[in-house]
Amino acid sequence: METRDQDLKKELAATLQARGELGAEYEAALIDSFLEKVDRRLDTTLDRRVRRQLAEQQVTVARGGRPAPPGSFGERHGLAVVSLVLAVPLSAIGAANAGIGGLVVSWLGIVGVNAFQAARGGRLFRRREDGAVRENDGISDWTG
Repeated sequence: METRDQDLKKELAATLQARGELGAEYEAALIDSFLEKVDRRLDTTLDRRVRRQLAEQQVTVARGGRPAPPGSFGERHGLAVVSLVLAVPLSAIGAANAGIGGLVVSWLGIVGVNAFQAARGGRLFRRREDGAVRENDGISDWTG
């Protein structure tokens, strides 16, 4: 990976040197040329990643498992991680203002939010039939 970064740095240095030699009138063409190279590099990297992920999913399916949907870990565990991070200040605020009762109420709220999320299947977003992703308003999940 570092060799590609070095190649990109060399390309940028060459572009800047050419700009210095050719002058400002060629600046737009030089920038376009450099951005095309970066774009090709990104396309190549993304294609490689997609092929690797598809191959991993095919191996998983061939072994009899189910492939994990994209982003499933983050969507399932993201709220839990955030709520644990926020639990410390919420506990401190609740305990400082209302004593043990405030501490209990804050933890009931944290547990309640996480329980509700777990009951919904841990999905923060849902896919529409056309493949678009939108925020889950929580209402349509109650129907099934």
